[in-house]
Amino acid sequence: MRYRRLGRTGWEVSEIGFGAWGIGKQMWIGAEDRQSLRALHQAVDQGINFIDTALAYGDGHSESLVGRFVKERSERIYVATKVPPKNLIWPAHGSLQEVFPPEHIAACAETSLRNLGLERIDLLQLHVWDPCWLEDVSWQEALNRLQEEGKVECVGVSINDHQPDSALQLVASGAIDTVQVIYNIFDQSPEDHLFPLCQEKSVGVIARVPFDEGALTGKITAGTVFPEGDWRNEYFRGDRKREVQERVEKLKSFLSGDVGRTLPELALKFCLSHPAVSTVIPGMRTTSHVASNVEVTDEPPLSASVLARLREHRWDKNFYD
Repeated sequence: MRYRRLGRTGWEVSEIGFGAWGIGKQMWIGAEDRQSLRALHQAVDQGINFIDTALAYGDGHSESLVGRFVKERSERIYVATKVPPKNLIWPAHGSLQEVFPPEHIAACAETSLRNLGLERIDLLQLHVWDPCWLEDVSWQEALNRLQEEGKVECVGVSINDHQPDSALQLVASGAIDTVQVIYNIFDQSPEDHLFPLCQEKSVGVIARVPFDEGALTGKITAGTVFPEGDWRNEYFRGDRKREVQERVEKLKSFLSGDVGRTLPELALKFCLSHPAVSTVIPGMRTTSHVASNVEVTDEPPLSASVLARLREHRWDKNFYD
């Protein structure tokens, strides 16, 4: 496993992190706690030291599993979690007082601490962001208060889906330590403005959705059927599965020993190719997920010529709508 500095936090985090949305069970059909715990243990055994969870993942179930797991390990593991919007609307919608009033931020942090069973949260992130909130410092004061009380070490924001530029003023302000943003072969937009600014301001970048919710694994075809109740039925509704299959087929021409033997490997190597990225957090629910994801760190990086060709596969879309 290779490690990278997470911005000005100074932490050396594994370049592959553990995305813990799926182990919260809710919205993802098929997760099982024993299997999830085995996956977490294998992840740390193979060098992963960064876990990203959220209070909203299974109404705290993901946090509880992560907390249970961390108590069983002696290694230094960095745990990041998130404050959900009070109105439970994703992406951000409403005034700051409707979404992140100070008392809500404080209450959610306390709940997360109880779920995790920790005395301090390494990284607390706001789970949505709207640039119009920047002028109201109450959210920042609430986070700073938690830091002063020793309940939170560092703070960040999870940027709305496919809206990296919405955090430019926030990053420039110096108010946060990290940003979490969608970044993958299809959505390359953070490279345009966000990544250069994060490098300039020493803000750590956590890249999420590297597989585009499964699209970039190559397993989604026009005939794919998801289990009833799985949220991907909505994400890939209508003709979207066919669109994905057609675009992913074109990516298979890249697969080779040096570039990547599988599409997931290619997808992760693409994310790790940008120096602004500190860690990539693919979702993991099984030991097989862990094994395939960590293999990437033993592989050579993508060449400049391959990256130039991958730039041609940029796809501006928003399946979350």
